[in-house]
Amino acid sequence: MISEMCPRACQSYISLPVLGPVLEEFITWSYQRGYSPLTLKNQLRDAKRIDALLKEREVRNLSDLSHGDFETAWNYYRHRHPSTAGTIRQIERFLEETRRLKPVLPPPRTTVDLELDRFLDYLRNVRGLATRTINDYANNLWSFLEYIGYGENTEALTGLTLKEIEEFLCACSKRLSRYSLKNVVAHLRAFLRFQHEQGVVESPLHTMIDTPRVYQLERLPRSLSWKTVEALLSSIDRTNAHGVRDYTMLFLIAAYGLRPCEVVALTLDNIDWRSGSIRIPQRKTGNQLVLPITDSVGDVLVDYLKRGRPDLPFRELFLRVLAPHGTLNRTAVNGAFKLRVRQSGLDIPYRGAYCLRHSYAVHLLRQGTSLKAIGDLLGHRSAESTCVYLRLATEDLRDVALPVPEEAHIDTPLEIPPLGYRVNPRCRNGNPKPSAGSASPLRSFLSGNIEDYLSQRWPGFSGQAIAILKW
Repeated sequence: MISEMCPRACQSYISLPVLGPVLEEFITWSYQRGYSPLTLKNQLRDAKRIDALLKEREVRNLSDLSHGDFETAWNYYRHRHPSTAGTIRQIERFLEETRRLKPVLPPPRTTVDLELDRFLDYLRNVRGLATRTINDYANNLWSFLEYIGYGENTEALTGLTLKEIEEFLCACSKRLSRYSLKNVVAHLRAFLRFQHEQGVVESPLHTMIDTPRVYQLERLPRSLSWKTVEALLSSIDRTNAHGVRDYTMLFLIAAYGLRPCEVVALTLDNIDWRSGSIRIPQRKTGNQLVLPITDSVGDVLVDYLKRGRPDLPFRELFLRVLAPHGTLNRTAVNGAFKLRVRQSGLDIPYRGAYCLRHSYAVHLLRQGTSLKAIGDLLGHRSAESTCVYLRLATEDLRDVALPVPEEAHIDTPLEIPPLGYRVNPRCRNGNPKPSAGSASPLRSFLSGNIEDYLSQRWPGFSGQAIAILKW
């Protein structure tokens, strides 16, 4: 392949002392991953620079190469010539896949790693938590153990104090929101409870940590007006494969209210053209949601399969357009959303594609769709998850609001009667004349309970004070 691309300089590339024996195979490997001919020529030029640097580092042949040599070369070129640094990573990855590079030995386990492994095994085998949840625990607790210096002093947990925990949470609060800090506190409580049950921590510190105040339904769902959603989709340039793919992904979210992770998980097998349905694997609930393929969705999918999807041996519906070709990660949809919002010039304050799912739910609600139908389309297991969108139907909420009562014109007495007297209704406009009696002005059957509550709640409120409140 090198002889076809560079017939005159082919021999100079193949004769390189270190990378020459595998350069032909490397260029073929890069071509199969979707890199353009121009990029391949640039990689050949970079190979000469890399080979010369390796020779200066006294690397004589391919068998002498190690990951440390590639790391040294990358650090040398990362600022001087960034494209060459990228080629270094590509050659390193190629040699790893072909097993021509010695594998990196795992670093020795530290005391922090060993302590975390013991707790993570408990989460995995006893509590049965998911891998992603366990990774979140590991990240937060690793930071905590490093903060208290457990790596240098294994007695740091035994002598742990509330002051150290408070200082750690204060440090986290400077970079985290209340919602994220709540997760850190939950992970820390579980870890300290485990250590207390194991006898490492004597005091039940997990019961002494307060959590940030986060209230249910505190925040409104992030939604856009339906005109803004339509304007965003219309602004996407579909003259190239990249635009067709991004348009199809965002269109499916707006048409079905899918989660971004569900869009990435779609495969060609999930589309049943004969029955006219699409099966959505819901990662959050673990269920299978079957939805009909509408005419508009069918046209968009057909157009994407013809013009936007690369011809690669993958079953996933959406693939990478730029090299290296392959499947998408779970953040690709949000990346496409940010790119298209920036190119559209629309005033959209949200940074994630999840707002399209909320916009879809609110759009159905304003069209008169029942909450049960909306919940079924969104794949909710609980009706409470769907009811949060009622708070966005502001026009409907205004219709059910009670009218504001008119101002009541009631004359108030000028003096407060002493205890044991009640005001004569006929003397409200003048000076009230006290009349003896023990009848309470509270006409409810709960008057006795109210007096007892006031006496118990505020012991100092007795006698004249209770009479004032009652009056």
